[in-house]
Amino acid sequence: LALAYAERFPERVTELVLFAVTNTSRREVDWITRQMGRLFPEEWERFRAGVPEAERDGDLAAAYARLLAAPDPAVRERAALDWCEWEDVHVSLATGGVKPSLRYKDPAFRMTFARLVTHYWSHAEWLEEGELVRNAHRLAGIPGLMVDGRLDVSGPPDIAWHVSRGWPDAERLLIADAGHGHGVEGYVVAATDRFAGIA
Repeated sequence: LALAYAERFPERVTELVLFAVTNTSRREVDWITRQMGRLFPEEWERFRAGVPEAERDGDLAAAYARLLAAPDPAVRERAALDWCEWEDVHVSLATGGVKPSLRYKDPAFRMTFARLVTHYWSHAEWLEEGELVRNAHRLAGIPGLMVDGRLDVSGPPDIAWHVSRGWPDAERLLIADAGHGHGVEGYVVAATDRFAGIA
């Protein structure tokens, strides 16, 4: 969303600091909801089994979005749990194994998070495929930093690399032992401090 906003309204953006960069392309959504099952086959099978059998070979993000909007609260809660358990799995490489995120213990957060992600993913953020990479040139003149973890399988480093090829003022920082949002926090804070003139 940050990239989409900045590309549409570059005159309103002075700097841009991004981490765990993703573009919500169909390819990326398919990677997380389907292809990543090659890395985590048992966990993915449980994730896939969370949707009705007739929808298991289709768009899993859309199937979960429908379940999260079901009239039955038990169906919605089960879908939110299943979605967040899968999230814990695919962000786990840099944390030494699957550790349930404490934020998912809160039922309200869990439901909101799952609904937001599946809503945007099932619609590919209402963007044309490849739009954010194709329009990265619109960020020319805006300094930025994209911080990624080498162990981030949820937002692989090639995503930011493709964006940076069209955005000449972007700096990329790839942290060897970091994952999806884990191990990059200090770099993000340092960058925001630098842009704010604190550092």
